[in-house]
Amino acid sequence: MRTAVILSGGLGTRLRPFTSVIPKPLMPVGEKAILEVQIERLHNSGFDRIVLATNYKSDYIEKFLGNGARYGVELIISKEDSPLGTAGPLKLISDYLTEPFIVMNGDILTDLSFEDFYTAGCNNDSLLTVCIKKIVMPYSFGNIEFDGDIVTRIVEKPDIITYALAGIYCMKPEILSLIPDGYFGMDKLMLSMFEKQFKINKFDISGYWLDIGRSDDYEKAQELFGKQ
Repeated sequence: MRTAVILSGGLGTRLRPFTSVIPKPLMPVGEKAILEVQIERLHNSGFDRIVLATNYKSDYIEKFLGNGARYGVELIISKEDSPLGTAGPLKLISDYLTEPFIVMNGDILTDLSFEDFYTAGCNNDSLLTVCIKKIVMPYSFGNIEFDGDIVTRIVEKPDIITYALAGIYCMKPEILSLIPDGYFGMDKLMLSMFEKQFKINKFDISGYWLDIGRSDDYEKAQELFGKQ
């Protein structure tokens, strides 16, 4: 059984006042909630068990989604008594994570092929494979290069290129031994793996990727899904 974990416990403070009433993963995009879009796309990629790691408005999420039958999946709601970060929730549900699994943030929309990503994560020799997304940011000024007081080169409005950690991970069960009980983030997990010389692989997202963390990102998602 393929299992995916969706981290659904965030407060969504940057989207208030909307998230004062509706938990961020249930914010609508087009005619569906964000979580519904994620669950359906995971199901279409062969994931038949979805675990939701919840904290804020957990009961609201459970009542909205039910047991997952209408999405064709087994849906399990894990409720945290207190926030556990982005890696800590995995220790609560370790009984379900006996095979390689996917973890993703509950505020992400993407056309990533979860099946291709999962296959890549299973077949490499890393305990952790992370999705990354190339971000190209226009730069508004010409960039000057110089040697002392002599200008040697000018590059007119060069793009700034960075690679974002996309909040989607493929993990193998052995990684759970590296996660302590209590609050623990994916950033600390990766730093710990670097220190212990564990390999971490990456997987590029070539299509669209939206992190619905701010109002302008949410507006982009509405435009995108309103056309579908």
